[in-house]
Amino acid sequence: MVEPAAQPPLNDPYAGDPVFELHRGGKMEVVSTVALNGPDELSMAYTPGVARVCEAIAADPTVADDYTWVSNTVAVVTDGTAVLGLGDIGPRAAMPVMEGKAVLFKQFGGVDAVPICLDTTDPDEIVETVARLAPSFGGINLEDISAPRCFEIEQRLKDRLDIPVFHDDQHGTAVVVLAALENALKLTGRSMSDTRVVISGAGAAGVACARILLAAGITDLAVVDRRGVLNSARGDLTPVKLSLAQDTADTTGREGRLVDALVDADVFIGVSGGSVPEEAVARMAPDSVIFGLANPNPEVHPDIAQRHARVVATGRSDYPNQINNVLAFPGIFRGAFDVRASSITEGMKLAAADALAALVGAELSEAYVVPSPFDPRVGPAVAAAVAEAARKDRVARR
Repeated sequence: MVEPAAQPPLNDPYAGDPVFELHRGGKMEVVSTVALNGPDELSMAYTPGVARVCEAIAADPTVADDYTWVSNTVAVVTDGTAVLGLGDIGPRAAMPVMEGKAVLFKQFGGVDAVPICLDTTDPDEIVETVARLAPSFGGINLEDISAPRCFEIEQRLKDRLDIPVFHDDQHGTAVVVLAALENALKLTGRSMSDTRVVISGAGAAGVACARILLAAGITDLAVVDRRGVLNSARGDLTPVKLSLAQDTADTTGREGRLVDALVDADVFIGVSGGSVPEEAVARMAPDSVIFGLANPNPEVHPDIAQRHARVVATGRSDYPNQINNVLAFPGIFRGAFDVRASSITEGMKLAAADALAALVGAELSEAYVVPSPFDPRVGPAVAAAVAEAARKDRVARR
Protein backbone atom coordinates (compact mmCIF):
# COMPACT_ATOMS: atom_id res chain seq x y z
CA MET A 1 0.00 0.00 0.00
CA VAL A 2 1.41 3.38 -0.99
CA GLU A 3 1.04 6.03 1.68
CA PRO A 4 0.04 9.56 0.60
CA ALA A 5 2.80 12.14 0.64
CA ALA A 6 2.94 14.39 3.69
CA GLN A 7 1.17 17.66 3.04
CA PRO A 8 2.06 20.99 4.66
CA PRO A 9 -0.43 22.31 7.19
CA LEU A 10 -2.23 25.54 6.46
CA ASN A 11 -0.14 28.66 7.10
CA ASP A 12 3.04 26.60 7.48
CA PRO A 13 5.82 29.21 7.94
CA TYR A 14 8.42 26.79 6.54
CA ALA A 15 6.57 25.77 3.37
CA GLY A 16 8.70 26.28 0.29
CA ASP A 17 12.02 26.35 2.17
CA PRO A 18 14.09 23.62 0.43
CA VAL A 19 15.74 22.43 3.65
CA PHE A 20 12.42 22.05 5.44
CA GLU A 21 10.81 20.48 2.38
CA LEU A 22 13.56 17.84 2.32
CA HIS A 23 12.77 17.03 5.95
CA ARG A 24 8.98 17.00 5.60
CA GLY A 25 7.69 13.69 6.95
CA GLY A 26 11.19 12.69 8.04
CA LYS A 27 14.17 11.43 6.05
CA MET A 28 13.67 7.67 6.41
CA GLU A 29 11.11 4.88 6.38
CA VAL A 30 10.89 1.13 7.04
CA VAL A 31 10.63 -1.00 3.88
CA SER A 32 9.89 -4.71 3.78
CA THR A 33 12.53 -6.99 2.25
CA VAL A 34 10.01 -9.76 1.49
CA ALA A 35 6.95 -10.00 -0.73
CA LEU A 36 3.50 -10.31 0.86
CA ASN A 37 1.29 -10.99 -2.15
CA GLY A 38 -0.77 -13.90 -0.87
CA PRO A 39 -1.55 -16.28 1.97
CA ASP A 40 1.49 -18.51 1.43
CA GLU A 41 3.93 -15.64 1.77
CA LEU A 42 2.00 -14.21 4.72
CA SER A 43 2.05 -17.58 6.49
CA MET A 44 5.85 -17.70 6.25
CA ALA A 45 6.55 -14.05 7.09
CA TYR A 46 4.15 -14.14 10.01
CA THR A 47 2.15 -16.87 11.72
CA PRO A 48 2.48 -19.82 11.62
CA GLY A 49 5.86 -19.93 9.86
CA VAL A 50 7.51 -17.24 11.97
CA ALA A 51 7.03 -19.40 15.08
CA ARG A 52 9.60 -21.89 13.80
CA VAL A 53 12.22 -19.15 13.62
CA CYS A 54 11.29 -17.90 17.09
CA GLU A 55 11.66 -21.40 18.54
CA ALA A 56 15.07 -21.81 16.89
CA ILE A 57 16.27 -18.53 18.40
CA ALA A 58 14.90 -19.50 21.83
CA ALA A 59 16.94 -22.71 21.63
CA ASP A 60 20.07 -20.92 20.32
CA PRO A 61 20.11 -17.10 20.57
CA THR A 62 22.91 -16.82 18.01
CA VAL A 63 20.44 -17.90 15.32
CA ALA A 64 19.01 -14.36 15.54
CA ASP A 65 22.19 -13.05 13.93
CA ASP A 66 21.31 -14.79 10.68
CA TYR A 67 17.52 -14.80 10.73
CA THR A 68 16.63 -11.28 11.94
CA TRP A 69 17.89 -7.84 11.05
CA VAL A 70 19.67 -7.46 14.39
CA SER A 71 23.21 -8.19 13.20
CA ASN A 72 23.05 -5.38 10.61
CA THR A 73 21.22 -2.78 12.68
CA VAL A 74 22.60 -0.06 14.94
CA ALA A 75 20.77 2.10 17.46
CA VAL A 76 21.64 5.80 17.12
CA VAL A 77 21.10 7.05 20.67
CA THR A 78 21.10 10.59 22.02
CA ASP A 79 19.78 12.62 24.91
CA GLY A 80 19.96 15.85 22.89
CA THR A 81 22.45 17.59 25.18
CA ALA A 82 25.25 18.36 22.70
CA VAL A 83 23.70 18.48 19.23
CA LEU A 84 26.04 19.78 16.51
CA GLY A 85 27.02 23.29 17.53
CA LEU A 86 23.52 23.94 18.89
CA GLY A 87 24.16 22.59 22.37
CA ASP A 88 21.51 21.25 24.73
CA ILE A 89 18.37 21.45 22.58
CA GLY A 90 16.64 18.36 23.93
CA PRO A 91 15.65 14.98 22.47
CA ARG A 92 12.79 16.11 20.24
CA ALA A 93 14.89 18.78 18.50
CA ALA A 94 17.73 16.26 18.10
CA MET A 95 15.65 13.87 15.99
CA PRO A 96 16.47 15.44 12.57
CA VAL A 97 20.17 14.90 13.27
CA MET A 98 19.63 11.31 14.40
CA GLU A 99 17.56 10.62 11.29
CA GLY A 100 20.36 12.09 9.22
CA LYS A 101 22.88 9.86 10.95
CA ALA A 102 20.74 6.82 10.21
CA VAL A 103 20.52 7.76 6.54
CA LEU A 104 24.31 8.12 6.37
CA PHE A 105 24.78 4.69 7.94
CA LYS A 106 22.66 3.15 5.18
CA GLN A 107 24.06 5.19 2.30
CA PHE A 108 27.75 4.84 3.11
CA GLY A 109 27.92 1.54 4.99
CA GLY A 110 24.86 -0.49 4.07
CA VAL A 111 24.00 -0.54 7.78
CA ASP A 112 20.41 -0.17 8.97
CA ALA A 113 19.98 2.32 11.80
CA VAL A 114 17.19 3.40 14.13
CA PRO A 115 17.22 6.87 15.73
CA ILE A 116 16.42 6.83 19.45
CA CYS A 117 16.06 10.12 21.36
CA LEU A 118 15.84 9.61 25.11
CA ASP A 119 13.95 11.98 27.40
CA THR A 120 16.49 11.79 30.21
CA THR A 121 19.98 13.13 30.88
CA ASP A 122 20.67 10.87 33.85
CA PRO A 123 23.57 8.49 33.09
CA ASP A 124 22.01 5.65 35.11
CA GLU A 125 18.74 5.93 33.22
CA ILE A 126 20.49 6.16 29.84
CA VAL A 127 22.67 3.12 30.52
CA GLU A 128 19.73 1.09 31.81
CA THR A 129 17.49 2.06 28.89
CA VAL A 130 20.08 1.30 26.23
CA ALA A 131 21.03 -1.98 27.88
CA ARG A 132 17.39 -3.07 27.89
CA LEU A 133 17.04 -2.13 24.20
CA ALA A 134 20.28 -3.85 23.20
CA PRO A 135 18.77 -7.24 22.21
CA SER A 136 17.14 -5.46 19.25
CA PHE A 137 20.45 -4.24 17.83
CA GLY A 138 23.87 -5.39 16.67
CA GLY A 139 25.58 -2.21 17.86
CA ILE A 140 25.06 1.07 19.71
CA ASN A 141 26.14 4.43 18.27
CA LEU A 142 26.02 7.10 20.97
CA GLU A 143 25.54 10.56 19.56
CA ASP A 144 25.53 14.16 20.78
CA ILE A 145 25.73 13.38 24.51
CA SER A 146 27.56 16.09 26.43
CA ALA A 147 30.86 15.62 28.25
CA PRO A 148 31.83 14.44 30.78
CA ARG A 149 28.73 12.18 31.03
CA CYS A 150 29.44 10.72 27.60
CA PHE A 151 32.66 9.09 28.83
CA GLU A 152 30.93 7.34 31.73
CA ILE A 153 27.94 6.27 29.65
CA GLU A 154 30.07 4.78 26.91
CA GLN A 155 32.37 2.92 29.29
CA ARG A 156 29.52 1.47 31.34
CA LEU A 157 27.74 0.25 28.22
CA LYS A 158 30.96 -1.25 26.84
CA ASP A 159 31.45 -3.09 30.12
CA ARG A 160 27.87 -4.34 30.15
CA LEU A 161 27.16 -5.28 26.52
CA ASP A 162 28.74 -7.80 24.16
CA ILE A 163 28.07 -5.74 21.03
CA PRO A 164 29.99 -2.73 19.65
CA VAL A 165 29.40 0.54 21.51
CA PHE A 166 30.82 3.62 19.81
CA HIS A 167 30.47 7.30 20.68
CA ASP A 168 30.89 8.90 17.27
CA ASP A 169 31.50 12.44 18.53
CA GLN A 170 34.60 11.05 20.21
CA HIS A 171 35.96 8.28 18.07
CA GLY A 172 34.63 9.10 14.61
CA THR A 173 36.21 12.53 14.82
CA ALA A 174 39.44 11.08 16.18
CA VAL A 175 39.77 8.50 13.41
CA VAL A 176 39.37 11.06 10.62
CA VAL A 177 41.68 13.56 12.33
CA LEU A 178 44.40 10.93 12.60
CA ALA A 179 43.99 9.95 8.94
CA ALA A 180 44.30 13.57 7.81
CA LEU A 181 47.24 14.19 10.13
CA GLU A 182 49.13 11.14 8.86
CA ASN A 183 49.04 12.59 5.36
CA ALA A 184 49.71 16.17 6.48
CA LEU A 185 52.87 15.01 8.24
CA LYS A 186 54.02 13.24 5.08
CA LEU A 187 53.72 16.52 3.21
CA THR A 188 55.64 18.47 5.83
CA GLY A 189 58.36 15.85 6.32
CA ARG A 190 57.54 15.10 9.94
CA SER A 191 57.09 11.91 11.91
CA MET A 192 54.66 11.34 14.76
CA SER A 193 57.47 11.16 17.29
CA ASP A 194 58.95 14.58 16.41
CA THR A 195 55.70 16.54 16.01
CA ARG A 196 54.38 18.95 18.63
CA VAL A 197 50.57 19.07 18.73
CA VAL A 198 48.14 21.41 20.48
CA ILE A 199 44.49 20.43 20.83
CA SER A 200 42.01 23.14 21.77
CA GLY A 201 39.06 21.54 23.52
CA ALA A 202 38.91 18.89 26.22
CA GLY A 203 35.39 17.64 25.58
CA ALA A 204 34.40 14.41 23.87
CA ALA A 205 36.21 15.03 20.58
CA GLY A 206 39.28 16.62 22.16
CA VAL A 207 39.87 13.77 24.59
CA ALA A 208 39.38 11.12 21.90
CA CYS A 209 41.67 12.92 19.45
CA ALA A 210 44.34 13.16 22.13
CA ARG A 211 44.06 9.48 22.98
CA ILE A 212 44.25 8.24 19.40
CA LEU A 213 47.21 10.55 18.64
CA LEU A 214 49.08 9.22 21.66
CA ALA A 215 48.35 5.67 20.49
CA ALA A 216 49.64 6.60 17.01
CA GLY A 217 52.98 7.82 18.35
CA ILE A 218 52.61 11.52 19.16
CA THR A 219 54.72 12.25 22.26
CA ASP A 220 54.56 16.05 22.61
CA LEU A 221 50.90 16.93 23.06
CA ALA A 222 49.15 19.72 24.95
CA VAL A 223 45.39 19.73 25.44
CA VAL A 224 43.86 23.09 26.29
CA ASP A 225 40.49 23.95 27.80
CA ARG A 226 39.06 27.34 28.72
CA ARG A 227 41.42 27.67 31.68
CA GLY A 228 44.59 26.69 29.83
CA VAL A 229 46.78 23.65 29.31
CA LEU A 230 45.68 20.53 31.18
CA ASN A 231 48.30 19.62 33.77
CA SER A 232 47.91 17.88 37.09
CA ALA A 233 49.01 20.97 39.03
CA ARG A 234 45.57 22.39 38.33
CA GLY A 235 43.02 21.62 41.01
CA ASP A 236 39.94 21.91 38.81
CA LEU A 237 40.31 18.86 36.57
CA THR A 238 37.73 16.11 36.20
CA PRO A 239 39.05 12.53 36.42
CA VAL A 240 39.07 12.31 32.60
CA LYS A 241 41.02 15.55 32.24
CA LEU A 242 43.42 14.62 35.04
CA SER A 243 44.25 11.31 33.40
CA LEU A 244 44.84 13.09 30.10
CA ALA A 245 47.03 15.71 31.77
CA GLN A 246 49.21 13.00 33.26
CA ASP A 247 49.75 11.49 29.80
CA THR A 248 50.36 14.78 28.00
CA ALA A 249 51.53 18.07 29.51
CA ASP A 250 52.87 16.43 32.67
CA THR A 251 55.44 14.59 30.54
CA THR A 252 56.52 17.68 28.59
CA GLY A 253 56.14 20.48 31.12
CA ARG A 254 53.70 22.43 28.96
CA GLU A 255 51.57 24.99 30.76
CA GLY A 256 49.90 28.36 30.28
CA ARG A 257 47.19 29.48 27.91
CA LEU A 258 46.42 28.41 24.35
CA VAL A 259 48.45 31.29 22.90
CA ASP A 260 51.46 30.14 24.93
CA ALA A 261 51.11 26.53 23.84
CA LEU A 262 50.96 27.51 20.17
CA VAL A 263 54.45 29.07 20.12
CA ASP A 264 56.53 26.85 17.78
CA ALA A 265 53.80 24.18 17.70
CA ASP A 266 53.68 22.09 14.52
CA VAL A 267 49.98 21.19 14.62
CA PHE A 268 46.84 22.89 15.92
CA ILE A 269 43.61 20.88 16.19
CA GLY A 270 40.54 22.87 17.18
CA VAL A 271 37.51 20.99 18.49
CA SER A 272 36.20 23.62 20.87
CA GLY A 273 34.69 26.55 19.04
CA GLY A 274 35.90 29.98 19.98
CA SER A 275 38.47 31.95 18.02
CA VAL A 276 42.27 31.88 17.95
CA PRO A 277 44.02 35.23 17.38
CA GLU A 278 45.97 35.44 14.14
CA GLU A 279 49.07 36.60 15.99
CA ALA A 280 49.07 33.32 17.94
CA VAL A 281 48.77 31.30 14.74
CA ALA A 282 51.63 33.29 13.23
CA ARG A 283 53.92 32.09 16.03
CA MET A 284 53.52 28.43 15.12
CA ALA A 285 56.41 26.54 13.48
CA PRO A 286 57.09 26.85 9.74
CA ASP A 287 55.07 24.49 7.53
CA SER A 288 52.51 24.12 10.29
CA VAL A 289 49.23 22.19 10.14
CA ILE A 290 45.93 23.73 11.23
CA PHE A 291 42.73 21.73 11.64
CA GLY A 292 39.98 24.17 12.73
CA LEU A 293 37.02 21.85 13.04
CA ALA A 294 34.31 23.93 14.74
CA ASN A 295 31.21 24.34 12.57
CA PRO A 296 30.16 26.61 11.01
CA ASN A 297 32.90 28.92 12.27
CA PRO A 298 36.34 27.28 12.56
CA GLU A 299 38.62 28.35 15.41
CA VAL A 300 40.96 29.73 12.75
CA HIS A 301 39.24 30.94 9.59
CA PRO A 302 40.67 29.07 6.59
CA ASP A 303 41.69 32.30 4.87
CA ILE A 304 43.76 33.28 7.90
CA ALA A 305 45.10 29.76 8.38
CA GLN A 306 46.30 29.64 4.77
CA ARG A 307 48.50 32.67 5.40
CA HIS A 308 50.48 30.83 8.05
CA ALA A 309 50.07 27.07 7.61
CA ARG A 310 50.98 24.64 4.87
CA VAL A 311 48.03 22.29 5.42
CA VAL A 312 44.59 23.48 6.49
CA ALA A 313 41.51 21.38 7.22
CA THR A 314 38.05 22.25 8.50
CA GLY A 315 34.76 20.54 9.25
CA ARG A 316 33.09 22.43 6.41
CA SER A 317 32.21 21.08 2.99
CA ASP A 318 32.98 24.34 1.17
CA TYR A 319 36.74 24.17 1.81
CA PRO A 320 39.30 21.47 0.95
CA ASN A 321 40.14 18.73 3.46
CA GLN A 322 36.82 18.31 5.22
CA ILE A 323 37.18 16.33 8.45
CA ASN A 324 33.83 14.57 8.28
CA ASN A 325 32.83 11.72 10.61
CA VAL A 326 30.92 10.07 7.77
CA LEU A 327 34.31 8.92 6.49
CA ALA A 328 34.60 6.69 9.56
CA PHE A 329 31.48 5.48 11.33
CA PRO A 330 29.65 3.67 8.47
CA GLY A 331 32.72 1.64 7.53
CA ILE A 332 33.67 0.97 11.15
CA PHE A 333 30.27 -0.54 11.92
CA ARG A 334 30.17 -2.33 8.57
CA GLY A 335 33.50 -4.00 9.33
CA ALA A 336 32.49 -4.80 12.91
CA PHE A 337 29.20 -6.31 11.76
CA ASP A 338 30.86 -8.32 8.98
CA VAL A 339 32.84 -10.30 11.56
CA ARG A 340 30.22 -10.06 14.33
CA ALA A 341 32.68 -8.20 16.56
CA SER A 342 31.88 -8.05 20.26
CA SER A 343 33.42 -4.58 20.63
CA ILE A 344 35.32 -1.87 18.79
CA THR A 345 38.95 -1.87 19.90
CA GLU A 346 41.66 0.77 19.72
CA GLY A 347 43.31 -1.35 17.06
CA MET A 348 40.17 -1.22 14.93
CA LYS A 349 40.10 2.59 15.16
CA LEU A 350 43.77 2.90 14.22
CA ALA A 351 43.22 0.52 11.30
CA ALA A 352 40.31 2.66 10.09
CA ALA A 353 42.49 5.78 10.15
CA ASP A 354 45.32 4.07 8.28
CA ALA A 355 42.91 2.82 5.62
CA LEU A 356 41.48 6.31 5.11
CA ALA A 357 44.94 7.87 4.83
CA ALA A 358 46.07 5.23 2.33
CA LEU A 359 43.21 6.04 -0.05
CA VAL A 360 44.75 9.44 -0.81
CA GLY A 361 47.85 7.75 -2.20
CA ALA A 362 49.80 9.46 -4.96
CA GLU A 363 47.26 12.29 -5.17
CA LEU A 364 48.45 13.66 -1.84
CA SER A 365 48.66 17.46 -1.80
CA GLU A 366 48.04 20.37 0.53
CA ALA A 367 44.43 20.48 -0.65
CA TYR A 368 43.91 16.71 -0.48
CA VAL A 369 45.00 14.97 2.71
CA VAL A 370 41.78 13.07 3.34
CA PRO A 371 39.38 11.46 0.84
CA SER A 372 35.95 12.78 -0.04
CA PRO A 373 32.92 11.26 1.69
CA PHE A 374 31.63 10.49 -1.80
CA ASP A 375 34.68 8.44 -2.78
CA PRO A 376 33.12 4.98 -3.27
CA ARG A 377 36.28 3.31 -1.98
CA VAL A 378 35.95 4.73 1.53
CA GLY A 379 33.32 2.49 3.12
CA PRO A 380 34.72 -0.81 1.77
CA ALA A 381 38.33 0.11 2.61
CA VAL A 382 37.51 1.10 6.19
CA ALA A 383 35.29 -1.95 6.66
CA ALA A 384 37.96 -4.35 5.42
CA ALA A 385 40.63 -2.82 7.65
CA VAL A 386 38.35 -2.85 10.69
CA ALA A 387 37.34 -6.47 10.13
CA GLU A 388 40.97 -7.55 9.84
CA ALA A 389 41.88 -5.65 13.00
CA ALA A 390 38.94 -7.22 14.85
CA ARG A 391 40.29 -10.66 14.02
CA LYS A 392 43.79 -9.62 15.09
CA ASP A 393 42.42 -8.26 18.37
CA ARG A 394 40.35 -11.43 18.91
CA VAL A 395 36.97 -9.76 19.15
CA ALA A 396 35.64 -11.22 15.88
CA ARG A 397 33.09 -14.01 16.28
CA ARG A 398 33.21 -15.24 12.71
